Amino acid sequence: MNSVPITAHGAQLLKDELHRLKTKERPAVINAISEARAQGDLSENAEYDAAKERQSFIEGRIAELEGKLGAAQIIDPKLLDADGRVVFAATVTLEDLESGDHVTYQIVGTDEADLKEKKVSITSPIARALIGKFAGDVVEVQAPSGPREYEILKVQYI
Repeated sequence: MNSVPITAHGAQLLKDELHRLKTKERPAVINAISEARAQGDLSENAEYDAAKERQSFIEGRIAELEGKLGAAQIIDPKLLDADGRVVFAATVTLEDLESGDHVTYQIVGTDEADLKEKKVSITSPIARALIGKFAGDVVEVQAPSGPREYEILKVQYI
């Protein structure tokens, strides 16, 4: 199985969700199934059907999280020493050469990507354009609105 890069923070979020599902959600749904069974006829019991469906979702999510964590290559950006090069987990400050706007992104795994938190997926066009570059380099990104040029102002491992 191929390893999938994930930041230490992203891995902790997955572990926290897995723990919550196993310790809170799973026991709660098992209890709901037991209560629904006690009501009698299961063929017309909507509560039982809903609880079984919820149990199926929880078990599927647990399996998915265990698979992701098993395949994860956890990378702590604070431990990186990439000599100023843009690598996975790096935080990069860019200047849009057309508008002059500055923006800062962290390059993360696909499960962690969240544009509101300024975290872009390693598979995104902007991350692919940045990987391997240094502060001072100008990169062209193929955005949906057309090509855009950015200058890399700063690369941090935080």
